[in-house]
Amino acid sequence: MEIWLGATSLGLCYGFLAMGVFITMRIYNFPDITADGSLTLGASVSSALLVMGFNPYLAVASSMLAGFIAGALTGTIHTKFKVNGLLSGILVTTGLYSINLHIMGRSNVPLIQVESVLTPFESLFSESRWVAALVYFSLVAIFVHFLLSLLFKTDFGLSMRATGDNETMIAAQGVNTNVMKIVGIGLSNAIIALSGSLVSQYQGFADISMGIGIIVFGLASVIIGESILSVMQKRPSISALMASAILGAIIFRILVAIALMIGLNPIDLKLITALFVLLAVALPQIKTGLK
Repeated sequence: MEIWLGATSLGLCYGFLAMGVFITMRIYNFPDITADGSLTLGASVSSALLVMGFNPYLAVASSMLAGFIAGALTGTIHTKFKVNGLLSGILVTTGLYSINLHIMGRSNVPLIQVESVLTPFESLFSESRWVAALVYFSLVAIFVHFLLSLLFKTDFGLSMRATGDNETMIAAQGVNTNVMKIVGIGLSNAIIALSGSLVSQYQGFADISMGIGIIVFGLASVIIGESILSVMQKRPSISALMASAILGAIIFRILVAIALMIGLNPIDLKLITALFVLLAVALPQIKTGLK
């Protein structure tokens, strides 16, 4: 039972990553590789502050601010210097590797003995750490999902969505599309940094390599969630799409747990992830071919 609770809890943590990837990939159609660096940035900032004795919620907020700055930098390089979006993300991610090492002071920071956001919930659910983590991450996921759904229904949020749908049209309405992109990419990476902060506190350590290739995980979560949602709704709302991204992250972590349970080598985890993504992407074409 613990393995399923653990996989679900970790899936909820990575659900924030999926929501962040959804914003850049689906709303802005922007291939943002910054996620690989900003997830580790969130973990490194929060771990460094927690080790120094800072309040866990202040550490989480600081990691989100750092993630927003990283994403805004990617957006600025892309919009102001007209650099390709993919290259902009690669440049920022490459720089973040050294920055994260400077923040942590070493490649791995253990968090076993420090107070985290889960500590109060663990005292409430003393009989099971897994239940405490599941309850806490569920509440945070619902709260963040609610705030984002509310944001994208405001005039500002609609302008962000319109920038991704038809940049020329919304620019003709007097909206500064460059600002919309910078804020949107920054918001995406702030949520991804939140994911990194929560993952590190849940796992009990922050590692410099924890974000490598994580964009693939986020994209797979979005695709899996959308595939499930498309069966249930023909024209899903933005709120439903973000919720499906969280569901996709949970399902993906459960699939990984099953793969490890049946005896696959842990060193093949990245290979398994790539195969899952390939299957999720190719499934519509496979269905068409069979028909």
